[in-house]
Amino acid sequence: MTGEPVPKGKQSALLAIGAVARRAGVTTRTLRYYQEMGLLHPSGVTMRGNRLYSDADVDRLQRILELRDVMGFDLERIRLILQTEDRLAQLRAEAARGTSPDRRREMVTEAMDLNARLQREVNERLGLLQGFLAELHAKASRYRDIVAELDADAARR
Repeated sequence: MTGEPVPKGKQSALLAIGAVARRAGVTTRTLRYYQEMGLLHPSGVTMRGNRLYSDADVDRLQRILELRDVMGFDLERIRLILQTEDRLAQLRAEAARGTSPDRRREMVTEAMDLNARLQREVNERLGLLQGFLAELHAKASRYRDIVAELDADAARR
């Protein structure tokens, strides 16, 4: 860390922005941008204003990077997905505290709606990927046809 004071009880749990950036393979500028975009917020700040991140913050960063790099979502869709996942976590926490059957039904209905929203996002992305894959298959077929023509021409010579 930076050697600066951190909130009590958090001394060993928080990492400086540079350490988090190195661990995740991103720049500190990226972390600051994600904060500006409302995607990732540090759990603490030193007296000098340096951002500090918890293990949960690092996990969230990894989720952002997974959604960006593996799933190919843009930052606006990532924000929607994270907000949806955050709301689902809130509903789970409320359910764990105990609720009335009527409230539990409302919560499950909301969770189903949120789940359907996430499914639509993934299906849209999947559709784009399937379209790209179909293009690649068509190109591969054309390449095979060209090779067959070349082989036939060579056999005639």
